[in-house]
Amino acid sequence: MDDIKKKERLTIEHYDANAHSFWAGTKDHDVSQNTQAFLDALPQQPSLDILDLGCGPGRDLYHFKSLGHRPVGLDGSAAFCKMASDYSHCPTLNQTFVDMRLPDNQFDGVFANASLFHVPRSEYINVLLKLHACLRTNGILFTSNPRGNGDGWQGQRYGNYLELEPTKNCLELAGFELLQHYYRPSDKPIEQQPWLATISRRI
Repeated sequence: MDDIKKKERLTIEHYDANAHSFWAGTKDHDVSQNTQAFLDALPQQPSLDILDLGCGPGRDLYHFKSLGHRPVGLDGSAAFCKMASDYSHCPTLNQTFVDMRLPDNQFDGVFANASLFHVPRSEYINVLLKLHACLRTNGILFTSNPRGNGDGWQGQRYGNYLELEPTKNCLELAGFELLQHYYRPSDKPIEQQPWLATISRRI
């Protein structure tokens, strides 16, 4: 089996097999810093088209819809897509990141919270290019990923870990301008902030 397909398949199988325990463990996570930073960077309009990339069971889809936006979820896990649709009543796309097919100029923003680090390193730029194409002019891409130097396996899940400068380089190669970044959790010393969040604009 192709190495890229193996990384995707095993990671998705893990989430399919643990979908309900994942939901129980994450549904009450406070991600308000991330959702607010994303929304603040978007046009201040009452209803925007948002792609929740790696939507999981639908926590953030529900939140965006409750604010009057038009979110669409995308996830490689069929179990997550069904749970997300049932919970949020939003449309979902059961597609892998590497093979996803999205219409051009469709979304005002892409919210990729704890998802893009699962993209195999060799495909990372290609996936960013797809997100660039699906965004409207000046569209916003939000990402939040565990940071590091290297890629590998954590149990059955593949992860690709980047620090700020490589992340910025990849975004620029795909046609994005980095507007802002921060580390999470907030109010911790840098060595206790394993998450890197970025806000970028399509140029």
